[in-house]
Amino acid sequence: MPNIIERVNRDMDRVIERVWESLVQIRNGFGAGAGTVWHPAGLIITNAHVLGAHGLTVTLRDGRTFPARVLAADRARDVAAIAVEASGLPTITLGDSRRLEPGQWVTAVGHPWGVTGAATAGIITGAGVALPEAPGLGREWIATDLHLRPGHSGGPLVDSEGRLVGINTIMAGPNVGLAIPAHVIVAFLQQALGSRAGVAPGSRAA
Repeated sequence: MPNIIERVNRDMDRVIERVWESLVQIRNGFGAGAGTVWHPAGLIITNAHVLGAHGLTVTLRDGRTFPARVLAADRARDVAAIAVEASGLPTITLGDSRRLEPGQWVTAVGHPWGVTGAATAGIITGAGVALPEAPGLGREWIATDLHLRPGHSGGPLVDSEGRLVGINTIMAGPNVGLAIPAHVIVAFLQQALGSRAGVAPGSRAA
């Protein structure tokens, strides 16, 4: 049994290490949230509510900080695309959010309460439109048993292989964390920035 646990721990360490490479911290002059590098030329995805009303700065995993500009934001779906003047950035791998099932293992990565790059693991409890605990009639959500905290917003929700399946967004109860599915993000990017922006380089579409 200890060998199995150790092997699982090592596998998870490798998965989260890959996710960390594309994780960023976003500051809006008032607070901070998270985001994920979608394209190596500096395209980053996050929640619209992370943008705030002040100038944005983005800090990469390697410590570099850049001013950021908003490319597009959808307040209704709470998704946004921002950009920094950088190239060759590591990107997140895209997973298949349409095939999520209750009981699947997922990990939320972000900066809760300022703890940089924290990872919180749990399971999917539901996915889709008809979720009684989710706000917004007709909106698609991923429901998890994760306790999301301030600073998780905009960060990646990944599957057991470290593939992006959603963006961490809000708490809907004491033990219900909600995320926006990756296929909703893809649709937003396609509508806002064009079809080529909808798929992360080297990844398959969700």
